[in-house]
Amino acid sequence: QVQLVESGGGLVQPGGSLRLSCAASGTFLGINDMGWYRQAPGKQRELVATITTGDITNYVDSVKGRFTVSRDNAKKTVYLQMNSLKPEDTAVYYCNAAVVDTLRTYREVWGQGTLVTVST
Repeated sequence: QVQLVESGGGLVQPGGSLRLSCAASGTFLGINDMGWYRQAPGKQRELVATITTGDITNYVDSVKGRFTVSRDNAKKTVYLQMNSLKPEDTAVYYCNAAVVDTLRTYREVWGQGTLVTVST
């Protein structure tokens, strides 16, 4: 069974920074694309950023220039560096990964979510 465990959320003032981490654990053959999604109160979950095994990244327009996604394949971990945070970035942030399990089947795995609150 594969698990994704997120950390790094919290309360930050507007203009501040946070770094989210998401580590994969369990038994699997490999991890393909990884990414971050978020869900604000009363809104649908949206994609924030993704990164491929070749470090090709993709961002939603609202975070371009402020957020940076990266990964450490040896540590099976994906990161989201968030700078110049705005109140509208407040949401629960979810880690996502496309995992190849021991049966060589692709499975989409989600973390439990970590709350980011941007407020004075």
